[in-house]
Amino acid sequence: MTDRPNVFVFFTDQQRWDTVGAYGSPMDLTPNLDRSADRGTLFERAFTPQPVCGPARSCLQTGQYGTETGVRTNGVPLPDDAPFLADQFNDAGYRTGYVGKWHLASEEPVPESARGGYEDYWRVADVLEHSSHPYEGVVWDEAEQPVEFEGYRVDELTEMALDFVRESADDDDPFFCMLSHLEPHHQNDMESYVAPEGYAWEYRNPWVPEDLAGHAGNWYEHLPDYYGICRRLDECYGRVLDELTELGVRENTIVVFVSDHGCHFWTRNREYKRSPHEASIRVPLVVDGPGFENADVSDLVNLIDLPPTLLDAAGIEVPDPMQGDSTVPLVDGDADWKDDVFVQLQERERGRVLRTDRWKYVVTDPKGDSVSDGEYTERYLYDLYDDPHEQRNLIGRDDHRGVADALKSRLVDRIETVEGERPSISNADHHA
Repeated sequence: MTDRPNVFVFFTDQQRWDTVGAYGSPMDLTPNLDRSADRGTLFERAFTPQPVCGPARSCLQTGQYGTETGVRTNGVPLPDDAPFLADQFNDAGYRTGYVGKWHLASEEPVPESARGGYEDYWRVADVLEHSSHPYEGVVWDEAEQPVEFEGYRVDELTEMALDFVRESADDDDPFFCMLSHLEPHHQNDMESYVAPEGYAWEYRNPWVPEDLAGHAGNWYEHLPDYYGICRRLDECYGRVLDELTELGVRENTIVVFVSDHGCHFWTRNREYKRSPHEASIRVPLVVDGPGFENADVSDLVNLIDLPPTLLDAAGIEVPDPMQGDSTVPLVDGDADWKDDVFVQLQERERGRVLRTDRWKYVVTDPKGDSVSDGEYTERYLYDLYDDPHEQRNLIGRDDHRGVADALKSRLVDRIETVEGERPSISNADHHA
């Protein structure tokens, strides 16, 4: 094995950041991940660039926002000319493999031309929630042949990814592997969350996060299973670490735990995500391995920063078209870092979000257009120091007009930088 680090990304779907003990969860769901957070780098405040599956995944594969790739909504395939993360690893001599949910091709099985550059191992369903259930299903391999499984889906996908790791361990070339779970996302055709047998009972009296408590939604029926799923994901994360250790490659492998977006359980709109609130846009992010030892990062980071981070950590040049920034200098304590994150909303409502250390400022298009005409209206303003659970919308209040105007100016600049247009934003009347 060369001294170039392997990279393994353990990617979950719709997992709240506060399910993780390292972020303060009292449920003890993630002992393996918590140990990685102690040993490696805990990114204390990480955010998705867009809180919906397909666009968030496109950002992770390209380092570009959905407005740049065209993947603004679910059901849009990746373009052919994006700076694919896997291609950069291929060009650097890595073996590349992907397992699980893709959601970036709009056809099944996914043809080779739509796989984002993953060359050596492929066990994938484009929309896994349609091809499988919690205890059975099918993915497709490199030759577009079906690979059926029976057993808990989290376990089965983890084992497939470990097969690729085992194949790679004796090779002279390093590997880049992404394991993309569907869990803890709900099973669409059942409108339910399904924990392993007995796990929901263990969490039958769940801790209820303060942003959910007292609000209408369906959290009261789903939290026990949701927490049980998160526990099983952590157990499988622990299996990955154990296998890397047994194969003798643990110390030379960067292991990332991350989710595409969070879950608000119908408390902010009539579904689980697609909102600008912390429950929807804030995600867990832990990186453990060479170059990420014993650090906590409190700065605001965006998942758009993860592709350049992984390339930088592996000593691979970051392509200019990537719109994020490597966090490696930030982890090393030597970075002049941005003091906000920018989030795009494109499904359910079209909007833009600026999240700073203290404030969250959100604008939306009252017409609901999926493609911008450059006109927005103020929708939310939250003071996250006084109101971390976003219960009091301050937008339109005279006593916060100065704050809103300053944030508006910053957001206009961010939209112009990212999207190439300078929008207009209308002031809002106050509404709670």
